[in-house]
This record gives sequence, structure tokens and C-alpha cells, in this order.
Amino acid sequence: MRLLIDMNLTPRWVHFLRNAGHEAVHWSSVGPNSAKDGAICDYSRRCDYILLTNDLDFPQILAHTMQTAPSVVLLRGEPLVPEVRGSALLGALQDCEAELKRGAIVTLDWSDKPRARVLPLR
Repeated sequence: MRLLIDMNLTPRWVHFLRNAGHEAVHWSSVGPNSAKDGAICDYSRRCDYILLTNDLDFPQILAHTMQTAPSVVLLRGEPLVPEVRGSALLGALQDCEAELKRGAIVTLDWSDKPRARVLPLR
């Protein structure tokens, strides 16, 4: 999968996800640190990335615009680092692969059971 890691998550996710066979980039390597959430969302959509974030604004943007992309994986619960949450994230990406390819918001909290909502949100 192609993943864009939002500014609110550590760049260490890039290395972790690449080692797991995914294509991953951190926003800081492709866009300005001051970019608005809408610009990051648009970039993810244009470049066919799944957005990995902790920011609740992205589901709100998708609900407001009724867009079917980009897919968003929303990590909830500290610490949001690959050393602690990495295996749960990899499991969620595998479990929700079909939904993410279609367009979805996948929420992963400390229960480690992903919840997927298919886009567009209604």
C-alpha cells in the first residue's frame, strides 16, 4: 500500500512501513510543514496515498466534501509510535485492505480491532 504519514506522527513510521513492504512517505518530505489539512488531503487523493494520521479533521473534511478518497487510517491512543502500535497497524492494513482500496476511514484504537467506514460518509 501507498501511505502518506501526516505531520502529527513521527517520521519513524516511514522506515517501519517500508520494512513491512509498503510504500511510505512522511508529509515533511513532500510538502510544507505549514500546509493546511485540506491541502494534505488533496495531495493524498491526487497521488493515490492512504493517509495515516491522528488528526480528526480529516474524517470531518471527507464527511463535509462527500469525497470517496483519500482513504484515512486514524490512529487513536498514545503513544503513536511504530515500536508500540506498529504490529496493530499492519494487522489493520491487512484486515481492511479491501475497504481502503475502495475508499474508507479506518480507526485503530487501543482495542487493536480496526473499525472501517466506507466513503463517502453519509
